[in-house]
Amino acid sequence: MRILFILCFIFSAHVYSQDDALAIDYYKNGHFEKALFEYNKLYEQSPSNIDYISKIISSHQELEQYDKAESFLLKLMGRVNYPAFMVELGYNYQLKDDLENASTYYNKALASIDENPSSVYSIVRSFQSHSLINESVVAYEKAMILKPDYNFNLQLAQLYGEQGNIEKMFTSYVDFAQSNPIALGNIKRAISDFISENSENENNMIFRKILLRKAQQEPNILWNELLSWLFIQQNDFKKAFAQEKAIFSRQPESLYRIEELADISFSKNEPETAKEIYTFLTTTAQDLDILLVAHYNLLQLETKQSSKENYNTIDAKYQELFNKFGSFSQTLKLQIAYAHFLAFNKNETKKATAFLEKTLQLPLSEVQQAEVKLELGDILVLQEKFNDALIYYTQIQRNLKNSIISQEARYKVAKASYYKGDFKWAESQLKVLKASTSQLIANDALDLKLLISDNKYEDSLQIALKQYAKADLLSFQNRNDEAVTLLDKILSEHKTEPIIPQALFKQAQLFEDKAQFDKAEANYNAIITNYGEGVLIDDAYFKLAEIYQNQLNQPEKAKALYEKIIFNHADSIYFVEARKLYRALRGDAIN
Repeated sequence: MRILFILCFIFSAHVYSQDDALAIDYYKNGHFEKALFEYNKLYEQSPSNIDYISKIISSHQELEQYDKAESFLLKLMGRVNYPAFMVELGYNYQLKDDLENASTYYNKALASIDENPSSVYSIVRSFQSHSLINESVVAYEKAMILKPDYNFNLQLAQLYGEQGNIEKMFTSYVDFAQSNPIALGNIKRAISDFISENSENENNMIFRKILLRKAQQEPNILWNELLSWLFIQQNDFKKAFAQEKAIFSRQPESLYRIEELADISFSKNEPETAKEIYTFLTTTAQDLDILLVAHYNLLQLETKQSSKENYNTIDAKYQELFNKFGSFSQTLKLQIAYAHFLAFNKNETKKATAFLEKTLQLPLSEVQQAEVKLELGDILVLQEKFNDALIYYTQIQRNLKNSIISQEARYKVAKASYYKGDFKWAESQLKVLKASTSQLIANDALDLKLLISDNKYEDSLQIALKQYAKADLLSFQNRNDEAVTLLDKILSEHKTEPIIPQALFKQAQLFEDKAQFDKAEANYNAIITNYGEGVLIDDAYFKLAEIYQNQLNQPEKAKALYEKIIFNHADSIYFVEARKLYRALRGDAIN
């Protein structure tokens, strides 16, 4: 008998699930009469199932059977005390254009929160299912007043945003972050949809005012952190640094945030602010690694901004650091940087090589040895001793197979071969690197392979390609004036060959390095005008837009170029950044 009961239960459950699926299918496909019939059957079996009740009401409304929906709801409300049904009845009146009765029942639902604040959950769910934003806000606000331990700030923030009440939205977000600091990252992402890179944007000013007022009323590191974050979004790194110093003075456990800000300033080409922050780190940090990285970056910035007359001063600073911290594995990055400075800036290649050979005698790991050998190889390429350089690069490949540094060494093998005109061997190495686990190496490898393959057949002697490779080498050797002159020769002697847009682009980059932005503009415009179907068109659009935006103060021209990338080059690697910069110039939110 028990077995028979179980079998009957299984059979009935199976039939029930089939009926459920059938009702769902009818409803999804808009067959509301059939759905209503099926849901009524299911409701008879389970009269407390909210989903069935909701679908019956909705089906009646889809069929414009508002009186039947009303009758069903009134009967239901006589049986069950569930305030959300008052919302449903009010909405049914709204569909009938009876706004007076609709308002009456919405208010009754809201009044029920006074008696039972926990009913706010179901009431708001019903309001929001019908896009009744204002009523949802009133419900949450009322519940929070009645029960202060309720925290609906996050929900209210989202609703205020939909209402366009920006100040209340920001206030609710920061109030939620204050009570739920773990959610700060999500809060920042939500707020970023409403602010821009323009510090004069109205929303930015509202957010800043809220945070400053909070800081005056109730000191909390959170306000400094959010102010710092806002200033970073606005690319105002100096103000962000002031906030980070305030945070550090109260919580001196970690300098991580200040390190990160320094790196952002560096990457965003704000050298003076970056120098100020790195200098602060050199005078504040106790951790040796932080100190060394800060000193390293300060020297990189100074070298980039200095003329030859100041090189001896920089050299002395390197020596001072080695005297202070020593020459061992922990200062390896500084040692490699010093050798690079000697070779590429002071043209003291023998001294640089001897210095690195001495470094190789230190107890280094295989990866650290590889880093030194990469620099030794580069110094040999600088001297055009390509075969000697290949020995170092090949040693790295052999000793650290399949590692990122091994792939970098393979790319340098290809580049050295390309410099000396051995394009066939260079191509064979580049084919392998297209599948590199490093996206940067893979992209560089693909670009160089395309350069070679697009130009090697045009001329059996490959004169133009060899000249271009020589100009590329001159650029690597910091002989930019000579590189520009050689590229001029290519442009005048090989006017019909496919190397021309590449030569224009390379020369434009060199003009930018020399701060000759008018000349760079002319080159990029030449690519846009004459080679609009070529592979460099999106590069030219983006680079020229950056010049207009950052150097020539012509934002409207920049905006037009970003727009071309967005609408005509959706597959471009610049697409995401172009869209962001375009929206910022138009005054939109950052995201």
